[in-house]
Amino acid sequence: MVDLSDVFWLAHTGLPREAPGSRRTTELLLALAGPLPDRPRVLDAGCGTGPASVLLAGLTGGDVTAVDLHAPFLAAVAERARAAGVADRVHPLRASIDALPLAPGTVDLVWAEGSAYTVGVDAALAGWRPLLAPGGAVVLTECGWTTAAPAPGARAFWDRGYPAMRSTAGDVEAFRAAGWVVHATYLLPDADWAAYYDPLAARIEQLRAEGVDGALLDQVGEEVAVRAAHAGDYGYTGYVLRPR
Repeated sequence: MVDLSDVFWLAHTGLPREAPGSRRTTELLLALAGPLPDRPRVLDAGCGTGPASVLLAGLTGGDVTAVDLHAPFLAAVAERARAAGVADRVHPLRASIDALPLAPGTVDLVWAEGSAYTVGVDAALAGWRPLLAPGGAVVLTECGWTTAAPAPGARAFWDRGYPAMRSTAGDVEAFRAAGWVVHATYLLPDADWAAYYDPLAARIEQLRAEGVDGALLDQVGEEVAVRAAHAGDYGYTGYVLRPR
């Protein structure tokens, strides 16, 4: 019997990315991160299908450890890396982002697009900090409120899925209190949401046409509908952090 989890993974098969973002945003956040070693050691934590992993390998000339728990995503990362000619520098690794089998001080750049919330952003940062080499940086994108009074529909959706979500100001305050220097923040544009949600919506409609349970598809697609109705209430912010 097909359940919600089955339909979720069906809907998320073959998508170009698993969180809002774009090449332009990746390039911008990387530039804001400042200088890195000539061949930096990069950790893409919660890499999804690898759009950032492959791009970072190309932009930095470094070696990228692409971490995710979903094996089909890692297979997609490997295929992407082969197609881009960087397979020798992109290394898929099946692991949880809060239990990484990496030695302390061996990462120059931690990159996390829309993934830290899965273990809690504060816990994620605390776990990644020991991995950083001297001068290392963390770049992450995190969903947060952009209004002090979000609509009830937006609040209900996020309180159910991510009750710890804060505003950008709240995140900055928490990061600084935890000993991080916040070098930059950047609110991702609507186009970055479309880059994720448009393919997801199209995939859901494809599955609906193939006869997949409509009620389950509606649940999987709820995030798309909520965003369409309440785009002004929340957004993704990119943060560039270094330990104090």
